[in-house]
Amino acid sequence: MKKIETNLLDCYILEPDRFGDDRGYFSPYFIQKNLDELGFERVVQANRSKSSKGVVRGLHFQKDPKCQAKIVEVISGSAIDVVVDMREDSPSFGKWTSVLLTPDNNRQLFVPRGFAHGFVSLEDNTIFQYLIDNDYAPELEGGILWNDPELGINWEEIFEEYGIDKPLLSEKDVNRETLQKCKTRFRRNK
Repeated sequence: MKKIETNLLDCYILEPDRFGDDRGYFSPYFIQKNLDELGFERVVQANRSKSSKGVVRGLHFQKDPKCQAKIVEVISGSAIDVVVDMREDSPSFGKWTSVLLTPDNNRQLFVPRGFAHGFVSLEDNTIFQYLIDNDYAPELEGGILWNDPELGINWEEIFEEYGIDKPLLSEKDVNRETLQKCKTRFRRNK
């Protein structure tokens, strides 16, 4: 597996190995030694979501003591995945990165604990998969405003490039607070 650094400390684009011929390919996605190298101790839950073109999900996180790391990928369709570092003691605190995820580009994103996560679906019937290292706790759910102006995420450019006229969001995500107003802060796991 190839591990590519992003502009965010501890957040990596992953490209699993692929072996194939004219019939197709085989890719061993989740090998324990690769997970260990990331500090991803165990897979507790695997989730999938299905989204229409233009759906924006996020920017979500889960608070301590059930904070979660994730490995995310798209298994059908395509999405731009976006993450924000919410770890106050990180040199990349308040910064974001994005990556195009498709089955063809064979990319995944490792999202460490202490990050807010979201994505925009670029096609109808996009299936997004999450591997998560901690239990889901609805009472500890949180989020920051997807289009927080201080973050400067280039949503408008993404929407224009992929022909998205109007993003589709849940009421909960439309009414989130900005990172500045969010009371949740994380510390880095060293």
